[in-house]
Formats: sequence, structure tokens, C-alpha cells
Amino acid sequence: MSTFASKAGRDTARLVAIACVLGLVLAAALWWLLREPNQKRYTAEFTGVVGLYEANDVRVLGVKVGVVDKVTPRGDHVVVEMLVDRTVDVPADASAVIVAPSLVSDRYVQLAPAFTGGAVLATGAVIPRARTSTPLEVDDLYASLTRVSEALGPNGANKNGALSDLLNTLAKNLDGNGQAVHDTVTQLSQLSSTLSGNSDDLFATITQLQKFTTTLAGSDGQVRQFGDQLAEASKFLAGERGNLAAAVDQLGVALGTVQQFINDNRGRIKSNVDKLATVTQVLVDQRAALAETLDIAPLALSNVINTYNASSGTLDARANLNELAQPPIVTVCKLVRQGTAKPLPTTLADLCDQLAPVVQGLVPLQSPAQIIDGLRTGKLPTLPLPLVGDLYGTGGTR
Repeated sequence: MSTFASKAGRDTARLVAIACVLGLVLAAALWWLLREPNQKRYTAEFTGVVGLYEANDVRVLGVKVGVVDKVTPRGDHVVVEMLVDRTVDVPADASAVIVAPSLVSDRYVQLAPAFTGGAVLATGAVIPRARTSTPLEVDDLYASLTRVSEALGPNGANKNGALSDLLNTLAKNLDGNGQAVHDTVTQLSQLSSTLSGNSDDLFATITQLQKFTTTLAGSDGQVRQFGDQLAEASKFLAGERGNLAAAVDQLGVALGTVQQFINDNRGRIKSNVDKLATVTQVLVDQRAALAETLDIAPLALSNVINTYNASSGTLDARANLNELAQPPIVTVCKLVRQGTAKPLPTTLADLCDQLAPVVQGLVPLQSPAQIIDGLRTGKLPTLPLPLVGDLYGTGGTR
């Protein structure tokens, strides 16, 4: 009986132990399930994490969004695992920076920039060292200052007093020029603002200059030829500089003489210009007559040349006896009518009208021989009827 009781006790203890283990496993599983779904895990690689520990903050714009879960050294870098609130979105190209609020306080990891849209950093993503930064340590500052002081000290740049001389020279040059330096800095600032406000135009200018230089590079042969020709022209001008100087001097003298002549004869020049204007106006008014003259002048000169008889030294011409048979009034009417494009004067037109019936009643002339016979016998023949048409300009033929 006692054996059975002891065995039952051991079974009960075993069952209790198993139940406790299962309870612990179940509690751990519940803790893990309740912990992970509300957080996202990210990993960042840093060159060093002095002063950063587990449970330090992870922030965005200074607001805590998670904690540092694990810090693991990996040779030449340190891997930091972070847990971030699942409701917080982090940009896919985010950077991780270790921030030190002060020299003695704990540090935290800052994720930047804040999410404003676009791709989101996936859970489990790794931020590489190219996108992480660490603060400058005090030891690094001391080491940098030490190197600067040694480089500028008596064993460095100021070994022969060069730095001291430079500082003294700068002090002398800047003495009394504080306002000028201030104005220069201010104007440089305004220039930078102007360039910043006109960046599009500046870049467009640079682009056009790039195209221009490309064109010049493509036309290198022509540019070199132009440069050679320009050099030859410059060489020629340099060789003729004496003559050029003399020519410029003579030109100056000539211009002075012309100016003096104009000043002395201003009234006469004005009068000549006015008369020239009158002559020009006459030429403009008679341009039709001038055009006709230019048309018939070559033929007239040719006829005059052809009338010259070299053997006898005389001018030979053929008489038009038909013209002699016309009364003077008819000849005058024809000459006046052919010589002007304007209507005849009233008096001359009336006279021609009065003579027209008389001329129409005359017997027609048959041949030039009758004119000769009439002159010989004293009996002049009558005019040909077509002259009446000529008298009025109707286009009659002889």
C-alpha cells in the first residue's frame, strides 16, 4: 500500500513539473508573440558605437520610436539591431546617426529623414555603413587639435617664423579695412544669393557654353587656320605699324583740313546743296525726257558719226523734201505736239484747228519731184491729205 502511494506521489510530482514547464513555454511564447508583432526589427552597421548600449532610444526627429535591442562588434565595425514601433514608417533610403546630446549622457540612434511618402524600409533590412554616421569623440578632437598645433607650431610651419610673419602681414593689411572686408563679405553673400536665385539661367549658360566648346572642338582645323591667319594679319600689321601710324596722322590732318574748310565755307556749301536739290528736282521732273534722251542719244551719235565723210572731210546727210512741203504752221504744230506730252496751249491749238479745213481742201502731193518743179517754176504744190491727221495727232501716214 505504501509502495503504491509513493508511486502515485511521484507521478503527481512529474505531472506537476511537466505542467510547470509547459506553462513557462506557453508564457514565453505569449510574450514573444505579444512583443514582436508590435515592432519592426532593423539592423545598422557603424564604424564605432562608443557610449551606445542596449535599451538606448531609437528616435525620428527627436521623438522616441523604438529601442536598441542588441549591440554586436564585428571586427572593423559594429552591428546594432533596433526595434521600431510597427506604426512608424521609415523611408527605404533612411540613414542612421548616433547622436550624443552631451559628453556624459547616453547616446541614441537617430533615423533620418522622416517619412513623407514613397518606398518604406522593409522589416529586417540592413542600413549599410555608407548610410551611417558616428559623432566625433573628444579624443579625436584632442588629437586633431594636437596635429594642428604641431603643424603650425615652432616645429612645423612656423619653424622659421613664416606663420608669424604671415599673421603680422595680414594684421597690417587688415588694419583699418574692417569695413571694406565687411562690405566685401556682404557683397559676396548677395552675389551667392543672386546666383542661387538664377540657377536655371546659370546652368543654361553653362550648357550653351558646353555646346559652343563642343562646336569649337569639332571645328578644330578651321579654328587653327583662323588663328594662323589672324597671327599672319597681326604680324603684317606689326610690320606696317609705322605706315599705319603715318596714315592715321595724315588722316587726322586731312580730317582737320576738311573740318576747317567746312567751317570756312559753311554758307557756300549750304547754297550749293540747295541748288543741287533744285537741279535734282528738275531731273526728277524730267526723268521721262531724260529716259527718252538716253534711249535715242546713242542712235543719234551713231548717225552723226556715220554722216562724216572722211575722204572729203564733210558731214553728208539726206534731205527729207517731204518736210519742206509742209507749211511752217504744220511743222510747228507737229514739233510742239511731239516735244511735249501735255496738251497744246489754247492759242496754238485754236490756230491749228482753224488751219485744218484749209489744209484738208488742198490737192494731195504725189512725189518729191513735184516739190522741185514747184520751186523751179514758182508754183508750190499742195500738202498731202495725211498731214491733216498729223496735225491733230491722229496717226496719219505720209
